[in-house]
Amino acid sequence: MHFEHSSKTQDYVARIKSFMSEHVEPVEAQIYSEMHELNPGGDWENWKLHPMLEKLKVMAREQGLWNLFLPDSKLAQGLTTLEYAPLAEETGRMLFAPEIFNCNAPDTGNMEVLYHFGSESQKEQWLKPLLAGQIRSVFGMTEPNVASSDATNMAASIVEDGDEVVINGQKWWSTGLGHPNAKFTILMGVSNPGNDRHNRHAMVIIPLDTDGVEIKRMLTAYGDYDAPYGHGEMHFTNVRVPKENIVMGMGKGFAIAQGRLGPGRIHHCMRTIGLAEKALELAIKRGMERVAFGKPIIKLGGNQERIAHARMAIDQARLLTLNAAWKIDNVGVKNAMTEISAIKVVVPKMAQEVVDMAIQVHGGAGMSNDFPLAHFAAGVRSLRLADGPDEVHMAMVSRLELKKYMAPRT
Repeated sequence: MHFEHSSKTQDYVARIKSFMSEHVEPVEAQIYSEMHELNPGGDWENWKLHPMLEKLKVMAREQGLWNLFLPDSKLAQGLTTLEYAPLAEETGRMLFAPEIFNCNAPDTGNMEVLYHFGSESQKEQWLKPLLAGQIRSVFGMTEPNVASSDATNMAASIVEDGDEVVINGQKWWSTGLGHPNAKFTILMGVSNPGNDRHNRHAMVIIPLDTDGVEIKRMLTAYGDYDAPYGHGEMHFTNVRVPKENIVMGMGKGFAIAQGRLGPGRIHHCMRTIGLAEKALELAIKRGMERVAFGKPIIKLGGNQERIAHARMAIDQARLLTLNAAWKIDNVGVKNAMTEISAIKVVVPKMAQEVVDMAIQVHGGAGMSNDFPLAHFAAGVRSLRLADGPDEVHMAMVSRLELKKYMAPRT
């Protein structure tokens, strides 16, 4: 692969950096602070989006910095996975920035599902308003009563009944469920229990106001509700939706998931690399400004070596992720599974170490809401579980590596 981004990518990176510098960074601290004031505690039914974000979203769309992730030049900007990757890094520097460009999870993954696998009516009803930023969505996969590290354990059921399907089950850690604009979830459940384990599941679109859908609560991550986005628990009791709400077909859930999670993991990892860059920047500035024992903190206690280690770790993680993005574009998701699984382990662990170092440099302030570092810490730690824990991805890498040394069957 080439190590220089295309002129097209460089242009978009420059435009996003300019937009962030001119319009977002001056109000970053204000938005973080007022976000907490607008959304105290777990009263998710009254959560509000900061009004400044809506204004920024309008500005980003007017400047063509909108739906950057989707490789379609008619509906979006037509960028490949590799072309979009450094843009995702820039938006990852602030927890709320991806939404400004309509590139926020889980909407990006859901939009890709609908774009690649949805029917024309599903695209008309759900994809169009998502692309316009008029609504938000949720993805229901993880369940509270099974070991969700093995996705085949899921117990939520999708049963055909005439012209409808009936859904029963529970989902949790459903990102974005608390957002005031969340209108539907794509739920994955067991649809064909008699099939083999990777052809037993389906994905179905369920409007959140459907009878039988109950939002039980928002979950905290290290005591933080992540308002107004939230990670919630949903219960489904005899929920009925038309059969037309099934995406692609019964038994197709895992095939869809494989296509959804490949590019999505690139997005997650590149945003996380941007987060790590921001944490490193904050650590350096703090270390140079504060003095203890007659010296700048940056020159005490091995901090310079820690800065060097962070720089090397971030750059290594970025190159690994860009390599995975290149392989997805050039040889497909199925042939990039080692790289996709590898970045899912390497990047969050790297970011966790960098953020922890930055918190240490900040002292008590690093654990408060005066800086975004405490939120960063919760986010990167949870990312080591989201889309599968480290152990699952390492097992995939190991299995594919060992396969190279197995004798071919005759």
